[in-house]
Amino acid sequence: MDRRLLTLSLGMFALGTDSFVFAGILPEIAHSFGVSIGAAGQLISVYALSYALLGPTIAALAANVPRKRLLLSGIGLFVIANLGTIAAPNIGIALATRAFAGLGAAMFSPTASGTGASLVPPERRGYALSIIVAGLTTATALGSPIGAVIGGLASWHWTLVLVAALGTAAFAGILAFMPDVPLLPAISLRERLSPLNDSRVGLTLATTVLAQIGTFIIFSYFSVVFDRAIGHSAPMLGVLLVLWGLGGTFSNLLTGRILDKIGSHKVVLIKLAIVAIVILTMPITGAHLWSAAIAVTIWGACAWGVLVPQQFRLASLNPPMTAVLVGLNTSATYVGVSIAGALGAAVIPVIGSHNLGYLSAIPVVIAILVSGLATRRIAAFAKTAKAAVAA
Repeated sequence: MDRRLLTLSLGMFALGTDSFVFAGILPEIAHSFGVSIGAAGQLISVYALSYALLGPTIAALAANVPRKRLLLSGIGLFVIANLGTIAAPNIGIALATRAFAGLGAAMFSPTASGTGASLVPPERRGYALSIIVAGLTTATALGSPIGAVIGGLASWHWTLVLVAALGTAAFAGILAFMPDVPLLPAISLRERLSPLNDSRVGLTLATTVLAQIGTFIIFSYFSVVFDRAIGHSAPMLGVLLVLWGLGGTFSNLLTGRILDKIGSHKVVLIKLAIVAIVILTMPITGAHLWSAAIAVTIWGACAWGVLVPQQFRLASLNPPMTAVLVGLNTSATYVGVSIAGALGAAVIPVIGSHNLGYLSAIPVVIAILVSGLATRRIAAFAKTAKAAVAA
């Protein structure tokens, strides 16, 4: 297998582990800094918001920076930021380092995808992208659970040592194996944001934001939502996280097979409806390990399974702008994650962590309604375009 692609995939594995592992170590971080679980949860929100806002900006401003240099700068900053979080004396400094980690991720992730696609012939670009994205998806099923177990058995500091070590290995691989890659045509920030003027795109991205708010209100505080089921056991926490990640991995593999048969809207509708039902019942199912395991697996499968049809829908709206639209959808995902962390922190003192499912279901239901509006708008546009062609 191509060492260059594996190196990029390793970098995505490091980023993915960092993105998802905090859900499993928040109680330890909160205790270490002497703050509430909600305050510690803002480490997730700050990272996500930094990534969401800076991703399109970096892509535009750094369009003329050599790809290898940008990859090394991004993963290097990511590693330094994680080491900074380990050494942070208080929550304020830790929040600042998480913002820098988000900046590093925003520099690396989209650049890795674009670079990977340019390293191979056109007929192998899909394969190249699948290898790179596999690093991110594998992190949910492997990296995050391992990091959570390390944090529970040793210290959350060692979890971030693992993340920094993975990033350092990716840095070394890029430095050793990555060639100079020709620059792609530059796309300005205005051009990258121009699709937002299309209501079809706006409604589809709003669906992503709302769906991710619902999912990550629960996931950001995973360890305290399911503490009754796992009995504060780090290995059991790791098992539940593995089930969540495996559910999402297999779901994404299967979703592509049914998209062409029933359409993206029906896939999104069905999966969001299941997500809403599962998280609405989590105050009950989260009390026992067996029921929590079933709920987490189904939830992971359906929550992750929305990603592919959303990207498929966006790509079909404007094929020449697919890369930009997928980038906007990624930013929308992280906007939802950042909002979720803040909402969870605000309501946990009021309703408790075990009842977060009641709140989480609300944005998911709204996402279903907004997705329906997007479908109507897309259909109306297609009808108008067809009539114009016929005339």
